[in-house]
Amino acid sequence: MPVLLTTKKIIKEWTDYNGHMNLSYYILIFDMGAEVILSKFKMGEHSAKTEKKSTMVVETHTTYNQEVKEGDEVDVFLSHFDHDNKRLHYKLEMYDKIKNTLSATTEVLSLYIDLSVRKVSEFEEEKKTIMNEFISKYKTQFKSDDLKFSNKLKK
Repeated sequence: MPVLLTTKKIIKEWTDYNGHMNLSYYILIFDMGAEVILSKFKMGEHSAKTEKKSTMVVETHTTYNQEVKEGDEVDVFLSHFDHDNKRLHYKLEMYDKIKNTLSATTEVLSLYIDLSVRKVSEFEEEKKTIMNEFISKYKTQFKSDDLKFSNKLKK
């Protein structure tokens, strides 16, 4: 099973006139999950504020597999993670917590940014070590099938 990042209950404000969650809130929930993993890698909000280093998404591929409605609970899992010296590549999956059905996926390519100059930067050794240890620990739980951005990493 992939790595659980967060669980969210769908609120009325996230739904639209079709009676299901609006597509923009899928991205919000995925971003909440991504923030969990970025914080583990010391690249989250704290890093942006104290080190002036952060990540910025440059490309995504999202699928909407099953409707999510008000009151539903969803789990967000990390199903793939990799990196090179400047990029993060990961895939998140959203599952209906009760039905255990796949609701949506998003695959993401992000760049590491030095916010003081707004330019791409290389990861510090400490962060590369943290990410590599994470990959070693969880790689057997990752899925590499159907990835769109694997060839974009420069290894």
